[in-house]
Amino acid sequence: MEVLFQQFVNALALGGTYALLALGLAMVFSVLGLINFAHGELMTITGYAMFFAMAGGIPFPVAVVLGVAAATLAALLMERVAFRPVRDANTATMLLTSFAVSTILHMLFQNLISARPKAIPVPGWMAGALDLGGLSIGVIQALSIAATALLLFGLTVFLKRSILGIAMRAAALDFPVTRLMGVNANAVIATAFGLSGLLAGVAGVLWLAQRGSVDPLMGFLPVLKAFIAVVLGGLGSLSGAVAGGFALAFIEVGLRAFLPETFLPFRESITLTLVIVLLLVRPEGLLGRGEAAR
Repeated sequence: MEVLFQQFVNALALGGTYALLALGLAMVFSVLGLINFAHGELMTITGYAMFFAMAGGIPFPVAVVLGVAAATLAALLMERVAFRPVRDANTATMLLTSFAVSTILHMLFQNLISARPKAIPVPGWMAGALDLGGLSIGVIQALSIAATALLLFGLTVFLKRSILGIAMRAAALDFPVTRLMGVNANAVIATAFGLSGLLAGVAGVLWLAQRGSVDPLMGFLPVLKAFIAVVLGGLGSLSGAVAGGFALAFIEVGLRAFLPETFLPFRESITLTLVIVLLLVRPEGLLGRGEAAR
């Protein structure tokens, strides 16, 4: 029972990170039809902002806020400088722009800072565990689950209650018609990028808390997993992105915990095989059809 509980908590913590990243990708895709492959660099920006802030003597909590703010600002600048000029171009042009931004940022990190990992000291209290009636849960895992839940709740309220949030939901269903209704396209797209930067920043903090260091390629693997989660949940579906993130995490953690040792080297291949099987059963994704019907 204790092992199952621990693996369940591990999956929730990892799924929260994947869900936040996938939701950020899905927001931009829903309004612009673009998978932003520079999304991982926003996580890296969070890490380097925290590193330099703490190197300057700034306390860890303030460094976290500065790191998330840096990722949000970087996402807004990315939209204004790189993507807005090519917004009316074809999908291939925007995709190449996305790759170009990712490559440029990676080269800047590598040449102006360092190709080697930079350690980010985590406060000692975060390395402990909480006792829940005989069952223990790591502080970092508990914070990850709580932060994910609060952020998803806040975004749900924003998307359902605010005028801009409703406009974003309408744009996700049919952006051309939404623009004809008088919605400011620049405001909707900038908000989508800003929120994606916020989500990437929080996910970056959660990833760094477990990793303990930042390097130029830090964001590559988690964003790749988030992209798989977006496809698994259903492209264009915001709720599907969250569901896909948690589903992928439960598959990964389950295989890591219960797969025979002989097959552990093939864990990633088995994970992708299970994802393909799920997509064969539901080609539109876990929540793709339901979202479109609503």
